[in-house]
Amino acid sequence: MTQPVSAPPITERVRTLAATATPTHVAVAGSELKALPARGGVDAQGRPVLLVKPDEALYGCRDDLAVTVDLVATRSMGETERARGMLKIRGWASTVPGHEVRETAVAIAERCPDEDLFAVIENADRAPRLLRIDVADVVYLTGTESGVLDSDDYLDAEPDPFLDLAERMLHHVNSAHRDQLIAAVERLMGEPAPDAWLWELDRYGATVRAGRDRLVRMPWPTPAQTPEALEHALACLVCAH
Repeated sequence: MTQPVSAPPITERVRTLAATATPTHVAVAGSELKALPARGGVDAQGRPVLLVKPDEALYGCRDDLAVTVDLVATRSMGETERARGMLKIRGWASTVPGHEVRETAVAIAERCPDEDLFAVIENADRAPRLLRIDVADVVYLTGTESGVLDSDDYLDAEPDPFLDLAERMLHHVNSAHRDQLIAAVERLMGEPAPDAWLWELDRYGATVRAGRDRLVRMPWPTPAQTPEALEHALACLVCAH
């Protein structure tokens, strides 16, 4: 019997994490400066975009400045946020061209809302600056997996095609149907799992966090090809008996 594909290719998984990640720090290569706090997001091509205010050290930086941007993707577990993936994207920071500023700011605001992005769009005096990172490579750490992707492998990949739907469904289950999820996970595992949360959801399956350091992957029999198929697969998992 053919075994189901249990997880996305690592390139797809890293791009999916990046799409939901938030920049936390940026370090300048060869500089004595400590890592600086960072704000912004990741654009549709997977490139970090930093939102830099006029009083911050990188506001007047030259283009093609070598930097490393730290990003973290988190998951809400009730009132607690837990990191589910960390990325270090190394590359070169350059100002987003004027004709791309509005589109870039709107794209970032959809996932990482920030009032200062409105000032960027309005091009107000002393408005914040958007710096986009031309990716050299990506260091990733997620669950038990870690490694490095070169720029071509990273940029040529795409996030999970149902990313936005999956995130909405995952949030709905964790917030409204967690008792059902716990019961289903306990039946499937044959042991108590009172701390179970839906951790990841994609076209290949679901990952459940069944304890502080325990992640259990539950692949679909076949990868979901449509949004309806993903919804059906998740419903079957939550209602497993």
